[in-house]
Amino acid sequence: MVSKRRLSKSEDREDTTKAREKQLSKKTKKSQAPGEVEDNDNVFVRLLKISGIFLKTGESQNQLAVDQIVFQKKLFQTLRKHPSYPKIIEEFVNGLESYIEDQDNFRNCLLSCERLQEEDASLGTSYSKSLIKLLLGIDILQPAIIKTLFEKLPEFFFENVNGDGISMPRLIISQLKWLDEIVDSKDLTTRIMQLISIAPVDLQHDIITSLPEILGDPQHAEVGKELSDLLVEKTLLTVPILDVLSSLRLGPELLCKVRQMVMSKLSSVRLDDLPVIIKFILHSITAANALEVISELRDKLDVQHCILPSLFLAPQIKLNSKGPGSFLSQESSGQNCVVLLFDVIKSAVRYEKTISEAWIKAIDNIASVSAHKTLDLAMLIIIYSTNTQTKKHIERVLRNKIRLGCFQEDLLQSTFYIHYVVLKDACPSILSLAQSLFHSQDQSVISFGSLLYKYVFKFFDTYYQQEVVAALVTHICSGRDAEVDTALDSLLELIAVNPSAMRLNAVFVKGILDYLDSMSPEQIRKLFYLLSTLAFGKQQEASSHIQDDMYLVIRKQLSSTVFKYKLIGIIGAVTMVGIMAADSESSQVTQGRAALSSERCAQVTSLLQLVHSCSEQSPQASALYYDEFANLIQGGKLAPKALEWVGQTIFDDFQDAFVVDFCAAPEGDFPFPLKALYGLEEYSDGDGIVINLLPLLFSQDLAKDGAQKTSQESGQKFVSPMCLAPYFRLLRLCVERQHNGNLEEIDGLLDCPIFLTDLEPGVRLESLSAEERSFMCSLLFLTLNWFREVVSAFCQQTSPEMKGKVLTRLKHIVELQEVLEKYLAVTPNYVPPLANFDLETLDVTPCGTPAVSAQLRKKGKKGGKKQQKVDDSKISCDTLPKEDNSEYDPAPSDKSQLDKESSGMEGKMSVSLQNYHTFFRELDIEVFSILHCGLVTKSILDTELHTEATEVVQLGPPELLFLLEDLSQKLENMLVPAAKRVPFFKTKGSRKIGFSRLHQRAAQEIAHCVVQLLTPMCNHLENIHNYFQCLATENCSVADGPALKVREYHIMSSCYQRLLQIFHGLFAWSGFSELENHRLLYLAVEILANRLKQGERDQSVEELLSQSFSYFQNFHQSIPSFQCALYLIRLLMVLAEKSRAPSQNKEKIASLAKQFLCRAWPPAEKSSVFNDQLHALLCIYLEHVDSTLKAIEEIAGVGVPELISSPKDASSSTFPTLTRHTFVIFFRVMMAELEKTVKGIEAGTAADSQQVHEEKLVYWNMAVRDFSILLNLVKVFDSHAVLHACLKYGRLFVEAFLKQCMPLLDFSFKKHREDVLSLLEAFQLNTRLLHHVCGHSKIHQDTGLTSHVPLLKKSLELLVCRVKAMLVLNNCREAFWLGNLKNRDLQGEEILSQNSQESAADESEADESPQVSQSGAAEGGDEDEGDEASDGEKQRESNESDDSSE
Repeated sequence: MVSKRRLSKSEDREDTTKAREKQLSKKTKKSQAPGEVEDNDNVFVRLLKISGIFLKTGESQNQLAVDQIVFQKKLFQTLRKHPSYPKIIEEFVNGLESYIEDQDNFRNCLLSCERLQEEDASLGTSYSKSLIKLLLGIDILQPAIIKTLFEKLPEFFFENVNGDGISMPRLIISQLKWLDEIVDSKDLTTRIMQLISIAPVDLQHDIITSLPEILGDPQHAEVGKELSDLLVEKTLLTVPILDVLSSLRLGPELLCKVRQMVMSKLSSVRLDDLPVIIKFILHSITAANALEVISELRDKLDVQHCILPSLFLAPQIKLNSKGPGSFLSQESSGQNCVVLLFDVIKSAVRYEKTISEAWIKAIDNIASVSAHKTLDLAMLIIIYSTNTQTKKHIERVLRNKIRLGCFQEDLLQSTFYIHYVVLKDACPSILSLAQSLFHSQDQSVISFGSLLYKYVFKFFDTYYQQEVVAALVTHICSGRDAEVDTALDSLLELIAVNPSAMRLNAVFVKGILDYLDSMSPEQIRKLFYLLSTLAFGKQQEASSHIQDDMYLVIRKQLSSTVFKYKLIGIIGAVTMVGIMAADSESSQVTQGRAALSSERCAQVTSLLQLVHSCSEQSPQASALYYDEFANLIQGGKLAPKALEWVGQTIFDDFQDAFVVDFCAAPEGDFPFPLKALYGLEEYSDGDGIVINLLPLLFSQDLAKDGAQKTSQESGQKFVSPMCLAPYFRLLRLCVERQHNGNLEEIDGLLDCPIFLTDLEPGVRLESLSAEERSFMCSLLFLTLNWFREVVSAFCQQTSPEMKGKVLTRLKHIVELQEVLEKYLAVTPNYVPPLANFDLETLDVTPCGTPAVSAQLRKKGKKGGKKQQKVDDSKISCDTLPKEDNSEYDPAPSDKSQLDKESSGMEGKMSVSLQNYHTFFRELDIEVFSILHCGLVTKSILDTELHTEATEVVQLGPPELLFLLEDLSQKLENMLVPAAKRVPFFKTKGSRKIGFSRLHQRAAQEIAHCVVQLLTPMCNHLENIHNYFQCLATENCSVADGPALKVREYHIMSSCYQRLLQIFHGLFAWSGFSELENHRLLYLAVEILANRLKQGERDQSVEELLSQSFSYFQNFHQSIPSFQCALYLIRLLMVLAEKSRAPSQNKEKIASLAKQFLCRAWPPAEKSSVFNDQLHALLCIYLEHVDSTLKAIEEIAGVGVPELISSPKDASSSTFPTLTRHTFVIFFRVMMAELEKTVKGIEAGTAADSQQVHEEKLVYWNMAVRDFSILLNLVKVFDSHAVLHACLKYGRLFVEAFLKQCMPLLDFSFKKHREDVLSLLEAFQLNTRLLHHVCGHSKIHQDTGLTSHVPLLKKSLELLVCRVKAMLVLNNCREAFWLGNLKNRDLQGEEILSQNSQESAADESEADESPQVSQSGAAEGGDEDEGDEASDGEKQRESNESDDSSE
C-alpha cells in the first residue's frame, strides 16, 4: 500500500498513462459483475463497513446503512480507539488512494450515497452526501483527504465531460463546498490558489466562482488580495474574479483598489462582461463614497459604444415591420447583455437607497450642457420606475435640467434609440412622468413632456400608442391653455409620425369636439386640422365616420343662433376646406383619382357657399370668414380649382360692395359734407374709383328706418364697412396667388381716394355731439384699418412708383393717428369697431350697447394697469405711464408741447393708441421691408450735407417710429416668452389678440425676417446716433439748447429706444441656443460685425460676438434717455451671455452702467417708471462690478454725503441719479446686493490655509464697514421704505454673518485675536442700531415694520449664543460679560416704557467681553452692548417690559 502511494507521487506523465491503462483493465475486469459489494479486506473497506457504508462496484451508488451523522461518529470513534492510532489514519488514507485509482470507484465516492430501504422511513430527507464529503466532515481525516483530492485533480484537467454530463474536476471541487469546519484553512487556501495558477481557463473560472462556498470569512481578505493580483495578470478571469469579490467580506481599501483598477478598464471591456463588472462596482459602494463612485461610473460607462450599430436600427425595424415577430427575430445576445446590465442597475437602485440618491445627485451636479448623455435620461427614467420614493426628486431634477436646456429633443431621441429595450419595461412610468411634466407651470417643461409622449408613440406597440392618445386628449380637455396647445401640437406631430396608427385612435380624438366652448380660435383651428387630416387623408373609406361627424358638427355650429358657435363653425369649415382642397390637388394621379378630385372640388365649393350664406347676415361673422379664408390662401393650402372659383366671385363682390365711381357720388342726408380725400392721383376726367366708406358707415349707424326699408326694397345688399379691410385682404391674397405676386389687377385700390369728410377737428371738436364724435372716431378707425391693409398688400411691390405710394399711405396713417387721438380724448365712452375677429375679442355678444361699451372700457383699463405692473421690467412702450407719453408716444403731435403746459387734469385726458391696438388691423411681417428706405432728417441735411432733399417721398421719423413700434410689439409677443410660469387661471388669450397672423408663423421664421432687417435697422440706428451727436455739438445741452425742436427730439429718442428694444428682443430669443438656429445667429452677428470691420470672412462666432459687442458699445455717448441706456446695457448683457466667456465683457458692462448712473438725465425722466429702471440698472452695475463692496462704499460713502450736503431738490454731484427721491432705491439695492455678496462667501474651515483665513477676514471687515455705513444713513433718511429695507436686509445680513462668518472666526480667533475682536466690536455697533430701529418701529406702531422685528431679534439672539460658543471654544469665556442697555430711538433718545417709568428699573441685557466692547463702553456709558449678545439677552430678560411699552 505504501509503495503504491509513493509511486503515485513520483511517476511522471508516462507512468500516469500506464496507471490509467491499468485502471481501465481493472474496470473491464470488474465490469463483468457490476453492483456487487467490494470484497477487498483492506483497512479502508473494513472500517467503512463497520461504520455503516458498503462500497459498490461499477456504476452502482455506495450504500449508507446508517444516518450520516452516525456514520461520521462511528468512523471517528473507530479511528481514535484503534490500537495503532494515529498510524491507522495513514493506512486508511492509503486504502482510499488505492481504491480511487479506479475511475468508477472514484466517481462513486464523489457522488451521493444510496440509503438502504429500511432507513428511509426514519430519515427526514432522502438526500445523502458523497463518501468523500462525509470523510471531509471528520476532523482527523480532513487534511489528508484534501491533500489527496488536490493530488488527484490534475489527472482530470484535460479530460472531456463524460457521457452523463458529469465533469470530474467540478465534482471534486464541489466536495469542498459548504464544509461545516475547515481544520487547516490556510493550507486549503494555499492549495486552491496554486491550483488556480496551473488549471485551464474554464476550470479556473469554476474554482474561482466556488471560492465563497469553500472558504470561511477569515480567509476572505487573503483570497481577495490574491484575486486582485490575479486580476491584473489574467484579464480573461475578470468576470469570475469580480463576481467572487462582490461575495467576499473584504476591507474598504482592497475594494477601492480593485474598483479603481476595474474602472480604468471600463471603456475597453466586452459587453458580455459589463453586467458583472457593474454589479461589483455597485456592490462596493458605501454611503461615504457613493456620489464619487457613481459620478466616475457615469463618466466612463458608455453603453452606446458597447451596443452594435445594428441594434440602433432595431426599433426602426419594428416600426416598419408588418408583423410583431419581425422585430423579435432581430434580437441578439448583445441586447440580452444590455438587458442584464440594466437589470443589475435596477436591482441596485431599487434596494439601495444610497445608490439611487447618489445617481440622481450625480446627474444633478452636471454643469455643462454638452456633458449630459443618453444614460442620464435613461437612468432617471429607470429610477423613476423602480423607486417610488424618489419620484418627486427626479421630477424636480428633470424640470431644472429642462429649463437650463440640458435635456433637449435630440438627446431624448437618442435615448429611445439606444435604450429602447430597457425603456420598454418602464413605459407606464414614462407616461406617468410625461403627465406630471404637463402639469408644470413652465412651457419648456410641458414641451418636454410632449416629446415623451411622442417617442413612446413612435417606438412602442399599439397598446401604448392608445394610452398616449388618450392621455393627450385628457390634457386637451383640461382647459389650461398651455396644456391644450402643447397636446394639440403633439397630436399633429403624431399624425406625421404614424398616420395609420393615429387613424386607429381617431375615436378618442373625436371626443374633443365636445369641449370646443373652452378653446381659443387657434386651438379650434388645430383641432379641425387634426380631424380633417384623419378624415380626408389616405384610406378614406376607413375614415368615413370621421367625415360624417365633422360635417354634422360644422353644419350644427353654422346654423346655430348663438354667435359664438357660428364662429366656431366658420373656423372649422374653412380649416376643413384647406385639407380637402390640398388632398384633391395631391391625389390627381390616375383618372379615378381625377374624378374623385372633381367630386371633392364640388364638396369644397358647396361647403364654402354654405359658410358664406350662414355668415352674410352678421358683419363679424363675415369678416371672420374672410380672414380665415385669406389665411388659408396665404398658406398655399387651396387647390387651383377651388381658387379659380373663389377668384371669379370675390373680385365682383368687392367691387359691388365697396367701390363706386368717382363721378357718381352717393346721395343722402349725411351728417357731414362728403369729400373724396387721400387720393394719390388727380382724376381730371372723373373716371376714377372711390372707396365708399362714409356712406356705408352712415347707412349702418345713423340711417333711419325709412332709409333702411328703402334700400331693402330696392334689392340693394346691405354691406358693413367693418368687412372692408378683411374682404380686401382676401381679394389681395387671391390675386397675388393667381398672378404669382403681381397686383397690377388691383393696383388702383392703392391710390384711389376715400369718401370721407374733413377730419381735422379744429375749433368745432367741442361743439360736436357725442354721437357725431363717435361717428368720426369710427370713420377714422375704419380709414386707418383700410390704409394698414393697403400698406400690407403693396409693401413688396418693386416699382419705384408703387414704393412711393406705399410710403405716402404710411404717412397718412401717422397723420390720421394724431387726429384720432384728439377725437378719442373727448369721447370717453367710445368703443371702436372690431378689426380682429378672433373669438376672444367678440366675447359672445357683439359690442354696441352702452353697457357693454362701458364694461369693455373698464376691462381694458384694468388690463392695462395690470399689464403695466407685470411688464415694467420689460419697459415696453405700451406700459409707459402718461407722464412719459410725450416721449414714447407712437405718433407724437403738436399736443405734446401743449400737454406739458396744461394742467394735470388735462394731462390725464390724453389718450394713447397703445390701449386700442386690438382695434387696428394687424400688419404683415413683410411690411417692415419698408425699413430699407433711408432715414433723412432736415437737421442732418442742413448741418452736414448742406443740400436739399431731392426725394419726393421718404421714410420720415414719425413713419419710422410707427414701424419700429409695431415690430417691437411683434418681437415681444413672439420671441419673448409671456411669463416663466403659466398662470393657473385661464386668461382669454389677451397676449395673442391682434397678433393672430403672427402666431400662425413659427418663431424661427420671425427671427429670420428680423435678421434680414438688421442692415437697414443699423443704418437707422447710426443716423439717429449722428443726429444726437450733432445736437450735443450744437447745443452743448440737450435740455436748454435754443435750436432744439422738442417734438423731433422726442420722436428720435423713441426711435432710438425702439431700435435697441428690437435688437434686445432678437438676441434674447432662447431659440438661438438650439442647434438648428446656430447658423441664423452666426448670420446676425456677422452683419453687426461687418458694420465695424468689413471684408473679414470665416470668423468664429466668438470673434463676431466680440465685435458686435463693441459695435453697440460705441453708441453709449449718444444715448438720449435713461430707458435707452437700460436697453443698451441689457443688449450688451445678452450678447455677452451668448459668448463662451461672458466674464470678459463683465467689466465693460459695469463701467458703462456706472457712466449712466453718473450722467445727468433730463428732468422729464423723473417718474415711477424711471425708478424701476434705476433699480434695474443699479442692480446690473453692482452685479457686474469687480468689487461689489468697494462700489457700495463709494456710493454710500461719497455719493450720499454729497446728497446730504446739497440743497433739497439737488442731487449728488458724483451720482446725479442719486436724489432724495431715489435714495430709497439706492439704499434698497445696496442692502440687497451686500447681503447677496456676503452670502456667497464660503464659510471658513480648519483645513484652509492661514492666507485664506486672512483674506476672508479682510473681506468680512469690508462688508461690516459697508453695513455700518448703510445703517447709519437711517438716522438721516428715516422714511418707511428705508426702515423697511433696513429691517429686512439687516436680518438677512445677520443670518449670513452667523452661517458664513462665525465658522471663520472659530478657526481664526487664536491666530488673529485682535482682528476678530475688532470685527465683533464693529459689528456690535451695527446690531445696536438695528435694535434702535426695532424700538422706533414699536413706538410708531407701524405694522409694516413691526412684522420684521421678531425675526430680527431672534437672529440677534442666536448670534449672542453663537459668539459666546466661539469664545468658549477658544478658552476665552471671560471675554463675555453682562451690561445694561436701554431702549432708544433712531436719534439715541431713551424710550421709557410704562413699567420703567413706574419702577425706574432698567432693562437688562447680555453683553460681550471688555475686549470686544472697550471703546463702546467708553463712548456709551450705560449702553454697553458687546456683540449681538446684548440684543439677544435683552430679548429674553426684558420681553415683558418691551411688550408693555407698546
